[in-house]
Amino acid sequence: MKRYPLPYLLAFTGMLLLSFSLIAQNLDNPGEYMTALTKARGEMDTKYMQYMSAAAHGRRARKVEKLRQAVLDNITDSRYKTTDLPIYKGDNSLRQSSINYIQLCYNVFSEDYKKIINIEELAEQSVDEMQAYMLLQEKISERLKEGYDSLATAEKAFAAKYNVTLTSEQTPLGSKLEEAGKLNGYSNSVYLIFFKCNWEDNQMVKAMNDKKVNDAEQARNALLSYANDGLKSLDTLKPFEGDPSLIGACKRAMLFYQQTAEKEMPKLTDFFVREEEFDKLKKTFEAKDPSSRTQADLDTYNKAVKDMNSSIVAFNQTNNKVNNGRNQTINEWTSAEKDFADQHMPRYK
Repeated sequence: MKRYPLPYLLAFTGMLLLSFSLIAQNLDNPGEYMTALTKARGEMDTKYMQYMSAAAHGRRARKVEKLRQAVLDNITDSRYKTTDLPIYKGDNSLRQSSINYIQLCYNVFSEDYKKIINIEELAEQSVDEMQAYMLLQEKISERLKEGYDSLATAEKAFAAKYNVTLTSEQTPLGSKLEEAGKLNGYSNSVYLIFFKCNWEDNQMVKAMNDKKVNDAEQARNALLSYANDGLKSLDTLKPFEGDPSLIGACKRAMLFYQQTAEKEMPKLTDFFVREEEFDKLKKTFEAKDPSSRTQADLDTYNKAVKDMNSSIVAFNQTNNKVNNGRNQTINEWTSAEKDFADQHMPRYK
């Protein structure tokens, strides 16, 4: 009698168990055959939606990287389960469609979502990079949706061919995919409006910290333009499923950025101009020999010092007002975005 090494014996036993399981399912019945294919993808679909939900809530693919790896493991497991199922009475159409869909999911999660992670940090560096990042997300969602629709079409064709009555036009996964796609598209469109202003505001702050008045002025003009355009875009955007909360939060942010760029920032940039003029006057005054300074020189210098001190007080007040408003605006937006995601994309477990 031939003796099998332990690993081969376990594998052989597993094959026997699988055979008995297939017999028990009565896969000659077309309805049960369809059910078996769906069950083979069960864990994959669950992990898939967990990832989609977690990514929607966090807006950071890198934070859910472990979950992406879990999705890949489940996709691989589903592929094995599906390929182990027999061809249905010589008709491999539905089984192959399921395998194709599983392979598509694997390619998306192993390659496309890895690209998302790689460019995630770059997306924060410019408006163009963010738009490219969102476009990639949209293309990935479209690719997954097209793959799932293709599988659904194959399922309907198989059911029609073998007289199987489908209980629903859309499976829970199909419904959630459609819901996630709509939600992501909507929230991304609003987020991009916010991001443009937030990014330009950061550029303006950086220029102010470096005392580059011309750069700050360019950023201020761009910020005002983005804020005005954003308000116009939001006025044409309909609430998502009757929920205007995200639009409202973004509008409040646009009004803050508009007010800051239009009224507050000119006060701050004007201070740097005054400061530069004062430094020149001070340098000229201090370069004069004290014995040669006239009363007019002293009066002019003392008045400049007094005006500069008043300007510093006014600058600090305006700067604190803008900083506090900025922090409040960002916190309110972040909270509104989270609440919106919680409301329309329940955490899938």
